Amino acid sequence: MILKHELFSLSACLALILFYYLYLWQRTQRAPDSSAHSFNAKIRERWVLMILANNNNGLLAIQTLRNSVMAANFMASTAILLIIGTLTSSEKLSHWLLQSELSNLIPAYSHELGSLKLGLLVLDFFIAFFCFSMAIRFFNHVGYMIGLADSELTQQTSQYLNKAGRYYTLGTRSFFFSLPIMLWLFGPYFLMLGTVILILGLSLLDKVSNE
Repeated sequence: MILKHELFSLSACLALILFYYLYLWQRTQRAPDSSAHSFNAKIRERWVLMILANNNNGLLAIQTLRNSVMAANFMASTAILLIIGTLTSSEKLSHWLLQSELSNLIPAYSHELGSLKLGLLVLDFFIAFFCFSMAIRFFNHVGYMIGLADSELTQQTSQYLNKAGRYYTLGTRSFFFSLPIMLWLFGPYFLMLGTVILILGLSLLDKVSNE
């Protein structure tokens, strides 16, 4: 019975997230300017055109890309630390949940199920590390391409910069998705609560503020 509740809650949360992203995709197709992702992509493309249009913008390009690389590097390092912290504290956390006074809120906690949840949490942080690492890779490519000041590379430079931006966004989203997974350790109802909070937060982030 407990396993059925867990599977039902997990399926319901995955369905909610899938529904949200389908809604976001349809809204973006109808009104591209309503999506923060489309807006940010246009801004990055305009930034590349502005940098290549004036050779005096070289210092601005270097500083901007350096800041972007440093931010992605910090987030990738944070993901690694979270992976190490989760692995090293998993046994203590499982023991605490088994002995916790919150047993009424955590029905029939099992070590095997807890290990599965912690494994998913580690996987989530690893995905974040991978995405931030790929963002650093594409930001570095853009740095070399911007330095050429070649108008023939404008489109490809914009594509690489947008790829870096998308990977950075995916890495950040992976951190966000760790919230319901962590709450899932306390039971299926906390998983659903975390998923609802996550979707409400994403609905605010994915909307252009001046819409």
